[in-house]
Amino acid sequence: MSRGLAAMQDRNFRWFFLARAITMIAGSMSSIALAFAVLEIDNDALSLSFVLAAFTISNIVFVLFGGVVADRLPRALIIQSCYVVDILSIGSIAALLFTGTATIPALVVLSVVNGASTAFVMPAMQGIIPQLTTPEHLQQANAMLSFVRSAVTIGGPIIAGILVATAGPAWAMVVQALGWLIAIPILALVKLPPPAHGGGTTMFHDLRIGWHEFWSRSWLWTVVIAFMIMNAIHVGAWGVVGPYIAKNNDLLGIAGWGWVVSAEGVGVLLMTLLLLWFPLRRPLRFGMIGMAAFAIPLTVLGAHPAVVLLAIAAFIAGAGVEIFNTGWNLAMMENIPGEKLSRVASYDMLGSFVVMPIGTLIYGWLITHADPATVLISSGIIYAVVALTTLFVPSVWRMGRPAGTLTARS
Repeated sequence: MSRGLAAMQDRNFRWFFLARAITMIAGSMSSIALAFAVLEIDNDALSLSFVLAAFTISNIVFVLFGGVVADRLPRALIIQSCYVVDILSIGSIAALLFTGTATIPALVVLSVVNGASTAFVMPAMQGIIPQLTTPEHLQQANAMLSFVRSAVTIGGPIIAGILVATAGPAWAMVVQALGWLIAIPILALVKLPPPAHGGGTTMFHDLRIGWHEFWSRSWLWTVVIAFMIMNAIHVGAWGVVGPYIAKNNDLLGIAGWGWVVSAEGVGVLLMTLLLLWFPLRRPLRFGMIGMAAFAIPLTVLGAHPAVVLLAIAAFIAGAGVEIFNTGWNLAMMENIPGEKLSRVASYDMLGSFVVMPIGTLIYGWLITHADPATVLISSGIIYAVVALTTLFVPSVWRMGRPAGTLTARS
């Protein structure tokens, strides 16, 4: 088997990959559908920011406990259980939209449920991947998952834009719930050894161990601090202001916004193809340079949100984001013990996400009180400066890969 698909040699990874692909395909339309569902109920960026903030706040509250649970219990079982919760919460949103009884408070409550469920899924996802394949194939495994994610990102937003404009956002929610339902029995085919955690310790003791692992690595907490700022900008400027401008600016439009988000997915897709075969020798150095490229579409969105120009900028940013995503996953999975990986990942997620609700609320307020162009261009500049500043930390700049993982192409 070629090097790019080498991770498919492992049976467990094949089943996990199939289940994950199905959920990514089914869920690829949900974020756009939810955004426009909110704006359909109340055409106010502040209302959208409330719903998005509810999801993130719930995620933040529960993510550390999700990391502890994922190091204690079978990770595939945790993912399956959370999918059941997701089916119920997403199905409820669809039912409310179909019956015309959806309100902003109801969507906020259901977003809280969905955010809590995701808080347990994410650390389990991060911790399970090294269990599914060999260290030599870890980059390919991550790149293959990113390939599917980016592929569905290309088509999903376009279909979502058309579906929302014609049939309404509720049908996208139905598709997502069905995808989760199909994935649950497939995940049951993943057979892994029991967790290494021997029990006999309290949850807070496990959290302290995870914190020590996190804080003892300067590259880890440096990048997480940077993402506290970058994610707040991303979720506010791109996640709140972007759909608002799309709905209220004829130069862009809802369908145009779908094309822009899809262009970002194309950039990710092409980069994953390269990363399937070419080893990433300096995962954090090139990753943070790649992240700085996201300042380009932020600036274009503020200066001149024409569909073609913004799509080109989003394409470049998508390629850069994928370099970081693969590099960051490799840095975590290759440098942190597997039995502690979910806990450390939960601290990473907490630090990266903790200011996102603030970002959504701040940008929801800014867009109604300040010039959008000024807000977005300033945000792009700050984003680039923060990303590139991390390169001055030696452990970020110098980090390489373990011996034996950078084999020649085959």
